[in-house]
Amino acid sequence: MTRDADRTGTSSPAPAPAGEPPALGERRSPSEPPSLLQRYRGLLCDLDGVVVRGHLAIPHAIDALTGAQDAGLGVAYVTNNASRPPEDVVEMLRGLGARLEAREVVTSAQAGAAQLAAMLDPGSLVLAVGGPGVSLAVERAGLEPLTPDQARAAGHAGDARPVAGVLQGYGRDVGWADLAEAAYAVQAGATWVATNVDLTLPTDRGVAPGNGSLVACVRNATGVSPLVMGKPEPPLYELAAAILGVPARQTLALGDRLDTDIEGAVATGVDSLWVISGVHTPADVLLAPARQRPRFLARDLRALAQPYLDATIDEDPQGPRGSCGAARVIVTGGEVRDAGSGSATQRLRAGVAAGWAALDAGEKLTPDAATRWSAAILEAFGEES
Repeated sequence: MTRDADRTGTSSPAPAPAGEPPALGERRSPSEPPSLLQRYRGLLCDLDGVVVRGHLAIPHAIDALTGAQDAGLGVAYVTNNASRPPEDVVEMLRGLGARLEAREVVTSAQAGAAQLAAMLDPGSLVLAVGGPGVSLAVERAGLEPLTPDQARAAGHAGDARPVAGVLQGYGRDVGWADLAEAAYAVQAGATWVATNVDLTLPTDRGVAPGNGSLVACVRNATGVSPLVMGKPEPPLYELAAAILGVPARQTLALGDRLDTDIEGAVATGVDSLWVISGVHTPADVLLAPARQRPRFLARDLRALAQPYLDATIDEDPQGPRGSCGAARVIVTGGEVRDAGSGSATQRLRAGVAAGWAALDAGEKLTPDAATRWSAAILEAFGEES
């Protein structure tokens, strides 16, 4: 949902090339706009906060993705959560009704292990910090995994082998002693790769510390920063697109987090759909910097099969005015003035369009104003349920 200065106002720019959706502010013909499923050949779908929350399915997600497969699109599940082997993710998703193969699950542990394999000699010893998915990824990459318990025992026995690399990913049972082993190896010169740096992780009980919080502990202890392979870095999306056999620009990333899913899509040159079911709120999207702005906005993945109505931007004496369907939103004096008409989805898209136009023009938009508008949007979605 990017906005270019020459694509706003009341003019009608040339239509986008086939297969490329228009940017925010473009006007379409009166005919019904195409759905997102009609615009792309593959979907790169985040898991936590988009498809599942903990071990519970997010409403409508599985059905929407099955519908995408029935429409001929490839679907890859692209997750920063490195704790589980792909086979475990497949088993969980199949239990929720999804249709997929193990190769269609792409984890940050796989990307991290591939990076270490490219940097180290085959069979090199790598400390695997995190859940079972981390050790398995190291082994499948042709390296020898070493658990923190094994490293600790060897260190106490005085026969520790040199560790060439450290792969650090999320694990529910990671504790202080595991992080200490990672710090010791990094201080000794091991190449340190972090699968991802998500600070938080959505669960069925709330928001918990993510791998980024654990990585920060090792960084603080060593003064060293790791190579990061998961989102928002491009390698994970690029790997997933290659597995689908679809050019990256013909894929659509589906995510809930601006700082990983959406920023990673922007960095990779992939369009993205942000859904409201995860960590970030409409207020966060409204205030997002350009590097974290999704191309599309929706409540949930049902939007994939629905005609997607873009917002437009018109100049108004009071400030930028976003329009989407019957919704009209003006940003003026740092406030978001919502006419209150239109569906919650239309109001969301119109408000974000107006907010981004104001920010790009150098106008201030107060966090309090964004929070109030966001609360009204969430309430409107609740009333539509």
